[in-house]
Amino acid sequence: MKEYEDLGFVKIDHDRKERNGYPEVIYGEGKTPEQAAAIFKSLAERNDAVICTRAGERMASAVAELVPEAVYHKECRVITLRRNAGEPEGCVVVATGGTSDISVGEEAAVVLETFGSRVERLYDVGVAGLHRLLDNNGILQRANCVVAAAGMEGALPSVIGGLVKVPVIAVPTSVGYGTSFGGITALLAMLNSCAAGISVVNIDNGFGAAYQADMINKLAVRGAARNK
Repeated sequence: MKEYEDLGFVKIDHDRKERNGYPEVIYGEGKTPEQAAAIFKSLAERNDAVICTRAGERMASAVAELVPEAVYHKECRVITLRRNAGEPEGCVVVATGGTSDISVGEEAAVVLETFGSRVERLYDVGVAGLHRLLDNNGILQRANCVVAAAGMEGALPSVIGGLVKVPVIAVPTSVGYGTSFGGITALLAMLNSCAAGISVVNIDNGFGAAYQADMINKLAVRGAARNK
């Protein structure tokens, strides 16, 4: 029988790390601060890394009362705990088209760092000023994976996909004027990219991109170690 903990309002899947390599992550939106805090505490008792996404300040305060070492990243609304952290591994580049996309980029970056990946941030390197991206091509070439977050027409992942030889995870953001339709235009553009090697997550889903990018990065690290 697989293990889970029933708190009445939630059944916490403590077996998930054994099955998938990562502990359960809390999606804070829709939960009360007290519910999120109780789940966070339970996970913290069994794991060195705990994450709660889409968390407001009241939720962060409730978590801090039960787990004082938890850290609240206000810009991306993520609460993290990371104990016994070793040296970060590999390299994932998190790039954003504009400053308005940074909250989504930071969600990805913070999750990656909590999972133990080394992150390099390239913010505000969108296609309206392509020289900003090209000036940082050396950083892109060091990456085992690139997370590219962009709104408006969502062109950034396609451009990066034409520059690198590693997977690119595209994150459409809800940034843009009326016909961006809350990120749907960027999502469709990314799904229709002619650059190979691009996968696409849901609108504003920095967490989902980070999860996938961390898996790719760790596979690359292990592969490099075997080939030494």
